[in-house]
Amino acid sequence: MKRMHLHVSVDDLNKSIGFYNTLFGAEPIVIKQDYAKWMLDDPLVNFAISQRGAKAGLDHVGIQVDDEAELSEIKARFDGAELSVLTQEGTTCCYAKSDKHWVQDPSGIAWETYHTLESAPTFNDTKGQADSACCAPSAQQVQFISRRNNSQ
Repeated sequence: MKRMHLHVSVDDLNKSIGFYNTLFGAEPIVIKQDYAKWMLDDPLVNFAISQRGAKAGLDHVGIQVDDEAELSEIKARFDGAELSVLTQEGTTCCYAKSDKHWVQDPSGIAWETYHTLESAPTFNDTKGQADSACCAPSAQQVQFISRRNNSQ
């Protein structure tokens, strides 16, 4: 099963949790000092918010999958769209360890597909990015990957 993922940066985490609890009629399954996540069945979405220093608004979107076969299927779709793909294995982001692939759509919106392996005690495993909004790669990182892949 695939589940849509949306991650929004917010100005006030507690107020936003209250709003989304009311909107969804459900409590988050994960609450941290800078992050909350709802796994909804109606609509089928993994909705996350964070307060980590980024401008309020959409941070990134993605597709969460249940297994490696589905992850490979979405990766093939990314490849078919002829976008530069950044692959991360066993990476920690949003208090979870996952295998994932990132692209940026033609408008620069970060898209990820990922398979969660286990929960993690920290938001991310990248030193020096404690205040980063999330773990989405920058346009420069994706372009670097593209140049590296094209030269091989």
